[in-house]
Amino acid sequence: MKILLKKFCALLLVAMVGSIAVPAIAQDNEAPATNREATGGAQTLEDILARQRGEVVPLDQGQAGPLPNPESAPGALGTRGGASDSSLWRALRQGQDVVTSSSRDPLATILVQSEGEEWLATRQGPLVKYTGYAFGGMLLFLLAFYLLRGRIQIESGRAGVRIKRFGFIERLAHWMLAISFIILAVTGFGLLAGRDIIVPIIDWANATFTHQAGTVDPNYGKEAFANVIVAGKWAHNNLSWAFMIALVMIFILWFFRNIPTWTDVKWFAKGGGLFTKGAHAPAKKFNGGQKLIFWSVILMGGSISASGLMLLSPYELTLFGPTFEKLNTVTAAVGYPQNLAVETTPLQEQQYAQTWHVIMSIILTTIIIAHIYIGSVGMQGAFAAMGSGKVDLNWAKEHHNLWVNQLDDRGDLINADSHDEEPIYVANPAE
Repeated sequence: MKILLKKFCALLLVAMVGSIAVPAIAQDNEAPATNREATGGAQTLEDILARQRGEVVPLDQGQAGPLPNPESAPGALGTRGGASDSSLWRALRQGQDVVTSSSRDPLATILVQSEGEEWLATRQGPLVKYTGYAFGGMLLFLLAFYLLRGRIQIESGRAGVRIKRFGFIERLAHWMLAISFIILAVTGFGLLAGRDIIVPIIDWANATFTHQAGTVDPNYGKEAFANVIVAGKWAHNNLSWAFMIALVMIFILWFFRNIPTWTDVKWFAKGGGLFTKGAHAPAKKFNGGQKLIFWSVILMGGSISASGLMLLSPYELTLFGPTFEKLNTVTAAVGYPQNLAVETTPLQEQQYAQTWHVIMSIILTTIIIAHIYIGSVGMQGAFAAMGSGKVDLNWAKEHHNLWVNQLDDRGDLINADSHDEEPIYVANPAE
């Protein structure tokens, strides 16, 4: 009986202590009172810091005072009922300015631009694919040409006499243009397709030639490519100025000599004498093929430069809208109206510029690959024209006979240095 009484007293004591302690604990866990008059009831920075320390923070009370009547509230505070936002989102996806901004950034008022998805798909798909087709197709053609035709030789043999073909300024402009273009083409290809093509090649090489099996870094290709392409992007942006300067130089130096004539038509009719031995086509200082290269470089190079300037100075130039407007006028005049969009946004201009820049670069690079082949391993004696500026006289007679005859008829071929190991004849400076 005493034991039961002791247990009953112990339970009664525990109950009494619990009844006192629980309210005390609850009181301690209650959120402290917070003055939020400055924020209208919204939480403050002190609230956020206290919550991070694990302290209890009062709930965000939102705006102080009652909310406005939804039926009379203007703008976003009002209810839309059964109204649909489809027109708003349609405007957003069409790139329309639906947001006002005090920023000078022309893109600050555009939230959604659907053309960006099309541009990205084009850049990562067709542009990369057709670049491979163009370069691969040209290399296969040149390989087949070399196997079937072989190297084009000087058929009458070297004369042992050279004739000056290009002066120092001409060769300077040519090599300045050539070197800058090659670097621009390589770095441009890296910027276009590096992550899809170059990175897997680096990873494959690293996995194949590493001597530590099982320790290949899966991010090695990406990191190596990133380091290289940063320098490539810098080179691409800055060497573009050298390319444009050289482009102007060769235009001034060679414009008049590259005006097409009827002789060029005959040259093309005979295939330039490139496909048949002993069938040399008459040509002046520049033959039909060289004139085709010249105008391809001038026109496409100029177009690449214009679109490149747009990319170097984003959102400052507007070229495609006015161009589309002129094309609409021309196509309508000939009976094939195109109705191209003439109201282009700054972002659309940049996307057009980048796409056009790549397309023109692909075409011009493909042409230049053939030019490099003919000017080096493809034709004996051709490289000397831009190497030393002096070519073998027999080479000149076989490939530019009208030019040599013209100099000879006018008496403009003079012995420049009789003390040389072989006589060097140069065209009169007035030539």
